[in-house]
Amino acid sequence: MGAALPDSFPAPDLAALAQALGPLAPVFDIRWWEDCDSTNAALLEAPPEDDGKVHVLAATRQSAGRGRRGRQWLAWPGGSLTFSALWRFAPASSAPAGLSLAVGLALARVLEKLGVAAVALKWPNDVLVHGAKLAGVLVELLPGRRTTPAAVIGIGLNLRLPVDAVIPGQAGGVTDLAREMGEPPTREHLLAAILAELHPMLATYERTGFGLLRNAWQKRNAFANLPVQVSGEGTNIAGICLGADEDGALLVRTAAGVRRIFAGEVSLRPAS
Repeated sequence: MGAALPDSFPAPDLAALAQALGPLAPVFDIRWWEDCDSTNAALLEAPPEDDGKVHVLAATRQSAGRGRRGRQWLAWPGGSLTFSALWRFAPASSAPAGLSLAVGLALARVLEKLGVAAVALKWPNDVLVHGAKLAGVLVELLPGRRTTPAAVIGIGLNLRLPVDAVIPGQAGGVTDLAREMGEPPTREHLLAAILAELHPMLATYERTGFGLLRNAWQKRNAFANLPVQVSGEGTNIAGICLGADEDGALLVRTAAGVRRIFAGEVSLRPAS
Protein backbone atom coordinates (compact mmCIF):
# COMPACT_ATOMS: atom_id res chain seq x y z
CA MET A 1 0.00 0.00 0.00
CA GLY A 2 1.09 3.48 -0.79
CA ALA A 3 3.97 5.42 -2.16
CA ALA A 4 5.46 8.82 -1.47
CA LEU A 5 2.82 11.44 -2.17
CA PRO A 6 3.70 14.65 -4.04
CA ASP A 7 3.72 17.97 -2.23
CA SER A 8 1.49 19.69 -4.80
CA PHE A 9 -1.51 18.52 -6.76
CA PRO A 10 -3.24 19.72 -9.91
CA ALA A 11 -6.35 21.80 -9.42
CA PRO A 12 -9.53 19.76 -9.68
CA ASP A 13 -11.07 19.67 -13.15
CA LEU A 14 -14.61 20.81 -12.44
CA ALA A 15 -15.52 20.62 -16.12
CA ALA A 16 -14.54 16.94 -16.17
CA LEU A 17 -16.55 16.44 -12.98
CA ALA A 18 -19.65 17.99 -14.55
CA GLN A 19 -19.18 15.90 -17.69
CA ALA A 20 -18.91 12.73 -15.59
CA LEU A 21 -22.12 13.63 -13.78
CA GLY A 22 -23.91 14.05 -17.11
CA PRO A 23 -27.61 14.94 -16.74
CA LEU A 24 -27.23 15.04 -12.95
CA ALA A 25 -24.73 17.92 -13.09
CA PRO A 26 -27.39 20.68 -12.59
CA VAL A 27 -28.58 18.93 -9.40
CA PHE A 28 -25.34 19.73 -7.58
CA ASP A 29 -23.50 22.91 -6.62
CA ILE A 30 -19.89 21.76 -6.15
CA ARG A 31 -17.03 23.71 -4.62
CA TRP A 32 -13.55 22.23 -4.32
CA TRP A 33 -11.16 23.97 -1.94
CA GLU A 34 -7.44 23.35 -1.85
CA ASP A 35 -7.32 23.57 1.98
CA CYS A 36 -10.01 23.14 4.60
CA ASP A 37 -10.09 22.33 8.32
CA SER A 38 -13.21 20.19 7.96
CA THR A 39 -15.69 20.11 5.08
CA ASN A 40 -18.44 19.01 7.48
CA ALA A 41 -17.73 21.90 9.83
CA ALA A 42 -17.62 24.39 6.96
CA LEU A 43 -21.11 23.41 5.74
CA LEU A 44 -22.53 23.26 9.26
CA GLU A 45 -21.18 26.66 10.26
CA ALA A 46 -22.20 28.46 7.06
CA PRO A 47 -24.89 26.42 5.29
CA PRO A 48 -25.74 27.70 1.80
CA GLU A 49 -29.22 28.98 1.11
CA ASP A 50 -31.78 26.41 0.01
CA ASP A 51 -31.79 26.90 -3.76
CA GLY A 52 -33.01 23.43 -4.62
CA LYS A 53 -29.51 22.08 -5.26
CA VAL A 54 -27.35 19.65 -3.29
CA HIS A 55 -24.36 21.64 -2.08
CA VAL A 56 -21.08 19.73 -2.07
CA LEU A 57 -17.74 20.85 -0.62
CA ALA A 58 -14.61 18.83 -1.38
CA ALA A 59 -11.09 19.52 -0.16
CA THR A 60 -7.69 18.47 -1.45
CA ARG A 61 -6.18 19.02 2.01
CA GLN A 62 -8.31 18.58 5.14
CA SER A 63 -6.40 19.31 8.34
CA ALA A 64 -9.08 18.62 10.96
CA GLY A 65 -11.43 16.12 9.41
CA ARG A 66 -14.03 14.76 11.80
CA GLY A 67 -14.93 11.17 12.51
CA ARG A 68 -17.63 9.56 14.59
CA ARG A 69 -17.73 10.03 18.40
CA GLY A 70 -15.34 12.99 18.32
CA ARG A 71 -12.51 11.18 16.57
CA GLN A 72 -10.37 12.76 13.88
CA TRP A 73 -10.51 11.56 10.28
CA LEU A 74 -6.87 11.33 9.21
CA ALA A 75 -6.25 12.26 5.58
CA TRP A 76 -3.13 12.82 3.55
CA PRO A 77 -3.10 15.43 0.77
CA GLY A 78 -3.80 13.63 -2.46
CA GLY A 79 -4.15 10.34 -0.61
CA SER A 80 -7.86 10.60 0.12
CA LEU A 81 -11.08 11.87 -1.38
CA THR A 82 -12.73 13.96 1.34
CA PHE A 83 -15.98 15.83 0.83
CA SER A 84 -19.30 16.71 2.43
CA ALA A 85 -22.77 17.15 0.96
CA LEU A 86 -25.61 19.17 2.44
CA TRP A 87 -28.73 17.09 1.80
CA ARG A 88 -32.17 18.55 2.48
CA PHE A 89 -35.09 16.20 3.00
CA ALA A 90 -38.84 16.59 2.77
CA PRO A 91 -40.47 17.54 6.10
CA ALA A 92 -42.05 14.08 6.54
CA SER A 93 -38.92 12.12 5.58
CA SER A 94 -37.12 9.53 7.68
CA ALA A 95 -33.95 11.57 8.28
CA PRO A 96 -31.85 10.90 10.26
CA ALA A 97 -32.65 7.29 11.29
CA GLY A 98 -30.46 4.90 9.31
CA LEU A 99 -29.03 7.64 7.09
CA SER A 100 -25.37 6.70 7.59
CA LEU A 101 -26.21 3.10 6.65
CA ALA A 102 -27.87 4.21 3.42
CA VAL A 103 -24.80 6.31 2.55
CA GLY A 104 -22.49 3.37 3.29
CA LEU A 105 -24.58 1.18 1.00
CA ALA A 106 -24.23 3.73 -1.82
CA LEU A 107 -20.44 3.73 -1.34
CA ALA A 108 -20.36 -0.07 -1.40
CA ARG A 109 -22.26 -0.15 -4.67
CA VAL A 110 -19.89 2.34 -6.28
CA LEU A 111 -16.87 0.29 -5.22
CA GLU A 112 -18.43 -2.92 -6.48
CA LYS A 113 -19.11 -1.31 -9.85
CA LEU A 114 -15.43 -0.36 -9.98
CA GLY A 115 -14.52 -4.02 -9.48
CA VAL A 116 -13.43 -3.89 -5.84
CA ALA A 117 -13.93 -7.31 -4.25
CA ALA A 118 -15.07 -8.26 -0.74
CA VAL A 119 -16.70 -4.92 0.13
CA ALA A 120 -18.46 -5.07 3.50
CA LEU A 121 -20.23 -2.61 5.78
CA LYS A 122 -19.51 -2.16 9.47
CA TRP A 123 -22.38 -0.64 11.42
CA PRO A 124 -22.96 2.25 11.43
CA ASN A 125 -20.54 4.09 9.17
CA ASP A 126 -17.48 2.19 7.90
CA VAL A 127 -16.79 0.59 4.54
CA LEU A 128 -14.37 -2.34 4.74
CA VAL A 129 -12.52 -4.39 2.14
CA HIS A 130 -11.16 -7.76 3.29
CA GLY A 131 -11.76 -6.48 6.84
CA ALA A 132 -9.64 -3.31 6.44
CA LYS A 133 -11.16 0.17 6.50
CA LEU A 134 -11.38 1.87 3.11
CA ALA A 135 -13.95 4.62 3.74
CA GLY A 136 -15.95 6.24 6.50
CA VAL A 137 -19.14 8.27 6.79
CA LEU A 138 -20.06 11.02 9.27
CA VAL A 139 -23.64 12.35 9.28
CA GLU A 140 -24.37 15.51 11.26
CA LEU A 141 -27.76 17.22 11.39
CA LEU A 142 -28.02 20.92 10.68
CA PRO A 143 -28.78 22.57 14.03
CA GLY A 144 -31.86 24.61 14.80
CA ARG A 145 -35.57 24.26 14.14
CA ARG A 146 -36.09 24.02 10.39
CA THR A 147 -39.14 23.21 8.32
CA THR A 148 -36.86 21.26 5.98
CA PRO A 149 -34.71 18.63 7.75
CA ALA A 150 -31.12 18.79 6.57
CA ALA A 151 -28.02 16.72 7.15
CA VAL A 152 -24.37 17.21 6.29
CA ILE A 153 -22.99 13.94 4.97
CA GLY A 154 -19.22 13.68 5.22
CA ILE A 155 -17.31 11.00 3.33
CA GLY A 156 -13.64 10.11 3.44
CA LEU A 157 -12.24 7.46 1.10
CA ASN A 158 -8.62 6.34 0.96
CA LEU A 159 -7.18 6.59 -2.55
CA ARG A 160 -3.47 6.08 -2.08
CA LEU A 161 -2.04 6.19 1.43
CA PRO A 162 1.65 6.87 2.07
CA VAL A 163 3.75 3.89 3.06
CA ASP A 164 4.17 5.19 6.62
CA ALA A 165 0.47 5.92 7.19
CA VAL A 166 -0.73 4.95 10.66
CA ILE A 167 -4.37 5.24 11.72
CA PRO A 168 -4.92 4.42 15.42
CA GLY A 169 -7.87 2.35 16.54
CA GLN A 170 -8.34 0.31 13.34
CA ALA A 171 -8.27 -3.27 14.57
CA GLY A 172 -8.58 -4.66 11.03
CA GLY A 173 -6.10 -2.20 9.54
CA VAL A 174 -6.64 0.21 6.68
CA THR A 175 -6.48 -0.10 2.92
CA ASP A 176 -6.79 2.13 -0.14
CA LEU A 177 -8.08 1.95 -3.70
CA ALA A 178 -4.57 1.69 -5.14
CA ARG A 179 -4.10 -1.58 -3.26
CA GLU A 180 -7.57 -2.94 -4.05
CA MET A 181 -7.85 -2.10 -7.75
CA GLY A 182 -4.50 -0.90 -9.03
CA GLU A 183 -4.80 2.58 -10.48
CA PRO A 184 -7.83 4.29 -8.91
CA PRO A 185 -10.10 6.61 -10.90
CA THR A 186 -9.40 10.32 -10.85
CA ARG A 187 -10.79 12.25 -7.91
CA GLU A 188 -13.27 13.93 -10.22
CA HIS A 189 -14.64 10.71 -11.69
CA LEU A 190 -14.81 9.04 -8.29
CA LEU A 191 -16.70 11.96 -6.75
CA ALA A 192 -19.10 11.96 -9.72
CA ALA A 193 -19.70 8.22 -9.35
CA ILE A 194 -20.45 8.58 -5.62
CA LEU A 195 -22.81 11.52 -6.09
CA ALA A 196 -24.60 9.72 -8.93
CA GLU A 197 -25.16 6.71 -6.66
CA LEU A 198 -26.14 8.79 -3.63
CA HIS A 199 -28.81 10.73 -5.50
CA PRO A 200 -31.21 7.84 -6.23
CA MET A 201 -30.27 6.06 -3.01
CA LEU A 202 -31.29 9.00 -0.83
CA ALA A 203 -34.39 9.64 -2.95
CA THR A 204 -35.49 6.08 -2.10
CA TYR A 205 -34.50 6.56 1.53
CA GLU A 206 -36.49 9.79 1.74
CA ARG A 207 -39.64 8.08 0.43
CA THR A 208 -39.45 4.79 2.31
CA GLY A 209 -36.88 5.09 5.10
CA PHE A 210 -34.12 2.56 5.62
CA GLY A 211 -36.48 -0.42 5.56
CA LEU A 212 -36.46 -0.86 1.77
CA LEU A 213 -32.64 -0.75 1.75
CA ARG A 214 -32.20 -3.07 4.70
CA ASN A 215 -31.82 -6.36 2.80
CA ALA A 216 -29.10 -4.90 0.56
CA TRP A 217 -27.25 -3.63 3.65
CA GLN A 218 -27.64 -6.98 5.43
CA LYS A 219 -26.00 -8.82 2.53
CA ARG A 220 -22.87 -6.71 3.11
CA ASN A 221 -22.89 -6.81 6.93
CA ALA A 222 -19.25 -7.32 7.90
CA PHE A 223 -20.13 -9.10 11.16
CA ALA A 224 -23.21 -11.07 10.12
CA ASN A 225 -23.90 -13.82 12.68
CA LEU A 226 -20.50 -13.32 14.30
CA PRO A 227 -19.81 -12.70 18.00
CA VAL A 228 -19.28 -9.01 18.74
CA GLN A 229 -18.56 -6.77 21.70
CA VAL A 230 -20.51 -3.52 21.88
CA SER A 231 -19.15 -0.91 24.26
CA GLY A 232 -19.24 2.81 24.94
CA GLU A 233 -21.04 5.38 27.09
CA GLY A 234 -21.60 2.90 29.90
CA THR A 235 -22.71 0.09 27.58
CA ASN A 236 -20.96 -3.27 27.44
CA ILE A 237 -22.83 -5.95 25.50
CA ALA A 238 -21.61 -9.25 24.10
CA GLY A 239 -23.62 -11.25 21.64
CA ILE A 240 -24.21 -12.28 18.04
CA CYS A 241 -24.51 -9.53 15.42
CA LEU A 242 -27.84 -9.80 13.61
CA GLY A 243 -27.27 -6.67 11.54
CA ALA A 244 -29.54 -3.65 11.21
CA ASP A 245 -33.20 -3.26 12.09
CA GLU A 246 -35.79 -1.54 9.86
CA ASP A 247 -34.87 1.84 11.34
CA GLY A 248 -31.10 1.30 11.21
CA ALA A 249 -30.62 0.25 14.84
CA LEU A 250 -28.03 -2.45 15.44
CA LEU A 251 -29.47 -5.81 16.53
CA VAL A 252 -27.42 -8.00 18.86
CA ARG A 253 -28.65 -11.34 20.18
CA THR A 254 -27.57 -11.67 23.81
CA ALA A 255 -28.26 -14.20 26.54
CA ALA A 256 -31.04 -11.89 27.73
CA GLY A 257 -32.62 -11.50 24.29
CA VAL A 258 -32.18 -9.25 21.25
CA ARG A 259 -30.87 -5.77 22.06
CA ARG A 260 -31.31 -2.69 19.88
CA ILE A 261 -28.36 -0.27 19.75
CA PHE A 262 -28.51 3.20 18.20
CA ALA A 263 -25.78 5.05 16.32
CA GLY A 264 -23.92 7.60 18.38
CA GLU A 265 -24.09 5.55 21.57
CA VAL A 266 -21.54 2.79 21.05
CA SER A 267 -18.63 1.45 19.11
CA LEU A 268 -18.68 -2.02 17.57
CA ARG A 269 -15.75 -4.45 17.78
CA PRO A 270 -15.38 -8.12 16.96
CA ALA A 271 -15.42 -10.25 20.08
CA SER A 272 -12.01 -11.38 21.30
